[in-house]
Amino acid sequence: MPARPQSERVKPPALRPGDNIGIVAPASYFNREDFENGCAALRKMGYTPVFDENIFERDLYFAGGTARRVRELESMFLRDDIKAIICARGGYGSNYLLPNLDLKKISAKPKAFIGYSDLTSLQTYFCDAANMVTFHGPMVSKDFAKPDGVDVESWLAALSGRDNWMLGFDSGSGVKPLVQGSAEGVLYGGCLSILVASLGTPYEIRTDGTIFFIEDVATKPYQIDRMLMHLKLAGKLDGIRGIIFGEMLDCFQTHEQGYTLEEIVMRVVGDLGVPIAYGLRSGHVSRQNITLPIGVDVLLNVGGSGVSLEILEPATV
Repeated sequence: MPARPQSERVKPPALRPGDNIGIVAPASYFNREDFENGCAALRKMGYTPVFDENIFERDLYFAGGTARRVRELESMFLRDDIKAIICARGGYGSNYLLPNLDLKKISAKPKAFIGYSDLTSLQTYFCDAANMVTFHGPMVSKDFAKPDGVDVESWLAALSGRDNWMLGFDSGSGVKPLVQGSAEGVLYGGCLSILVASLGTPYEIRTDGTIFFIEDVATKPYQIDRMLMHLKLAGKLDGIRGIIFGEMLDCFQTHEQGYTLEEIVMRVVGDLGVPIAYGLRSGHVSRQNITLPIGVDVLLNVGGSGVSLEILEPATV
């Protein structure tokens, strides 16, 4: 059975060719050339990118001050001509927005909100506090700016309202089975360091009944170990039904370290009695960023020769 009543989920309208996509920068500033290349890629896919010129503002390492970023995000949700919202990049700074956002404005006009990395704090907040489905997937100045940066099939499936679709990974895909088994739950998670940073705050993640997706980048194995142990000691792994790790790009101590990150994570989570897979390319990835709908019911199957993640319901309406 689904972990949470799906009738309570607020699903955004499906994204169609020709729709306007609002671009926001809730966290760090970004490279303008990469941004323009990403916008060109969105146009090539048939969408119209829409943004305000003040998106290029800078304040230290942020994309402008907190008030600007809050105003931009709320405005994109309120605009009737905007059908989805995609982030320019992550970096750092989304947590500044959390106490300043008017969640009633945002949930009143739900839209697909797409991003990863630092945006995990906004995505889990929208999912937990407003019961909104969000999307862990490619960003403008990162993935759309690269020729092979976006997994188009999962983007279309997640955002077009497709029902009961599957991500399948064989032994040559790079996705590895760590603990075999099958489990159903609500897909949830994001960037590990941001998930852990929520603990002890009013925005603390809610993991019970979830298929928990965990990814990060350029983080040493002992730091991954520490953060996973933090989640475990905080009780955040007690009620989960399965775990999927991301590609975990550049997460090593040295090239000669003598152990794998898979060994490290299994030391912490291998005793949970849930299926565990490793290597799904969503978020910080080397290529073809996969779009994952956060907040929908999924079925995880981890077998000896392959892994599949079945999305059991449409993420948009």
